[in-house]
Amino acid sequence: MEDLHQRGLLASTLVVVSGEVGRTPRVNPNAGRDHWPKVFSVALAGAGIQGGQAYCSSDAVGGEPRDNPVSVEDLTATIYDRLGIDPDKESHTPTNRPVRLAKRGNPIRTQLV
Repeated sequence: MEDLHQRGLLASTLVVVSGEVGRTPRVNPNAGRDHWPKVFSVALAGAGIQGGQAYCSSDAVGGEPRDNPVSVEDLTATIYDRLGIDPDKESHTPTNRPVRLAKRGNPIRTQLV
């Protein structure tokens, strides 16, 4: 991040750090934790996103979103938006079949600089 900032590239570069899913809030009978898609962490930086902000939070055990829940569709729309791509864009295959870039989501805009 510091290197991108020092070279003047942070404003035009989107950095996304994410795992595929979170983990269950409770340990399972095999002493492990299973995949848990309801809550997981994502960090976004650059491309006009204001740093040092937390947008969404979970309940005390990390089981359910609490404040400002963000869907995967909203995250995808935000990434496309920050890259300057219309998240609602529809392309067509060579046989003219319509294909959407992503399921309809709403870009998060409250954290833009």
